[in-house]
Amino acid sequence: MKNIAIIMGGYSSEIEISLKSGAVAYQNINRNKYNPFRVHILKNKWVVLDENDKEYPINKHDFSTEILGKKITFDCVFNAIHGHPGENGKILAYFELLGVKHTSAPSYQMALTFNKRDTLSIVKAYGIKTATSVYLDKGDAIDIDQIIKKVGLPCFIKPNNAGSSFGISKVYKKDQIMKALEKAFTEDTEILIESFLDGTEVSIGVIEYNNEIKVLPMTEIVSENDFFDYEAKYEGKSQEITPARISKTQEKNATLITKKVYKILKMKGFSRSEFIFIGDEPYFIEMNTVPGLAPGSILPQQVAKAGISLEDLFGNAIESGLK
Repeated sequence: MKNIAIIMGGYSSEIEISLKSGAVAYQNINRNKYNPFRVHILKNKWVVLDENDKEYPINKHDFSTEILGKKITFDCVFNAIHGHPGENGKILAYFELLGVKHTSAPSYQMALTFNKRDTLSIVKAYGIKTATSVYLDKGDAIDIDQIIKKVGLPCFIKPNNAGSSFGISKVYKKDQIMKALEKAFTEDTEILIESFLDGTEVSIGVIEYNNEIKVLPMTEIVSENDFFDYEAKYEGKSQEITPARISKTQEKNATLITKKVYKILKMKGFSRSEFIFIGDEPYFIEMNTVPGLAPGSILPQQVAKAGISLEDLFGNAIESGLK
């Protein structure tokens, strides 16, 4: 029986969401095939939890633990860490150095896709349509008129390396820009400012399933808030309609582009990409490589619509990782 470490928690603002995702994976992994362990990766400790939530420290030299005098090593790591250090690839580089298999894309691919501006510059080179954008680093001179001239108003101001809509603002007026930049800089030292695209927003899950790249039924995002922010994502302030109410042409275009983006970025395992339709054309916004797995999250909704059980989804991810 293979030992599977489900890593969850992390060092970012997304810790609580990650713990929920990890719990879902732990509940739904087939106990007849695998022996799953909950592993909390936190700033102050790396620990394995037993059935009674008793903690056993991880030995970072070889990513093993000792439970009741018995050394336990892991055949595969199931990555459920959103943000740092799971989604940005840092902990995966550590596993790759140790030769421990995992369910995500290689560490470099994860680092690349976590960086929104680098991802956009690569997909643009392949002709994928995106919003007009301006980049800022902390300490750069800020010319508000130049920013408005390039991206227009309203616009989005967001941290370059953060997830779950932390630090994002939609800005309508010139005098709101500085405050929005300050908010984004609390999450990251790099900022992305993007033009507002007025169209239908869809979120599209892609998984490697039975050795094929499978595009899942698409979800239309209708936010009650001004945009798909944290409240809309996690506190029910949005309608998530799966399958999305889009035309056959839009669906066909989005399927082609989503697969293309997955291949361009050399993805593996799960991903969820956000697009906005302008007419029939999907404009790529960003990719999440450790999508939320909690019951209300988008990827589980899409997987259910595709007729795939969570047990099959997670089993397939582990088998792909073991290969």
